[in-house]
Amino acid sequence: MDLAADVAPVGLEPRRALRGRHYSASMQQSAVHVNGIEFSYLESGSPRGPLALCLHGFPDTAYSWRHLMPRLAEAGYHVVAPWMRGIAPTGIPEDGTYQVGALAADASGIHDALGGDDRAVLVGHDWGAYASYGAATLHPDRWRRVVTMAVPPLAASLPSFLTYRQMKRSFYIFVFQTPVAEMALSTPGHEFLDNLWADWSPGYDGSWDLAKVKESLADPANLSAAIGYYRALFNPALHSPAYEEAQVASASTPGQPTMYLHGADDGCMGLDAIGDVGSVLSEGSEWVTVEHAGHFLHLEQPDVVGAHVTRFLED
Repeated sequence: MDLAADVAPVGLEPRRALRGRHYSASMQQSAVHVNGIEFSYLESGSPRGPLALCLHGFPDTAYSWRHLMPRLAEAGYHVVAPWMRGIAPTGIPEDGTYQVGALAADASGIHDALGGDDRAVLVGHDWGAYASYGAATLHPDRWRRVVTMAVPPLAASLPSFLTYRQMKRSFYIFVFQTPVAEMALSTPGHEFLDNLWADWSPGYDGSWDLAKVKESLADPANLSAAIGYYRALFNPALHSPAYEEAQVASASTPGQPTMYLHGADDGCMGLDAIGDVGSVLSEGSEWVTVEHAGHFLHLEQPDVVGAHVTRFLED
């Protein structure tokens, strides 16, 4: 495959490093076409290294991985963090499909487009965790290990998710099923998003991260795309047959060794709602509770999370 034809820089000159105190000077921005979508992504490390694909969730962007990416690059990985489908600067899918199976298929497609092999690893947070479960199960030969954060496999969490306490935390999911969602998220200053971050990661100053999120969702089409992830959860009519196999895989637990990390103070999905994660993970897996961290634990405790992740991936 001629990667030069499929991978092109977006918004920056080729191989030009991004600058700023909030991310490593070694990070660059490029793009790749997968499943009919132009995915923009940050990358770090040598393209000759094994692929480490880092997938973000909601409401978040690829910049969420700015602390972990340099660590993985130093460990020898070619680290790639895409903006997920529909989240600018990544394109919006023409078919308007945002089911989890599509996210998993995107991960596998990016793996192939960037020349990934069986040494590749997945790192996913929130929606990125669901995408990682699906991609790792769908194509186990492409992914050596999996790291997920903040959203455990369905087999562990589904019974506990239906408790009153967790349903109360998850009110936003039900708001997003209604036409009110776009109006709520479009309030002046996107206060709804500010409050979600404040509730989910108490005490963390997410102002820089939120500014990036608001940039990505400034266009109403991108905002509707982000909400579309949640609408596809309960409405099979919004699913595409093209992703049926990946959709089934996304409800499974990967057979690869998997590290699951959860913030002790997570206000989005509480520790009481994640179930017995250890009982569903495969042999060689680990379950880690990160103290003094909420939902965005990789931002709140980057050194702790980074040390756990790099150690696990070295094994």
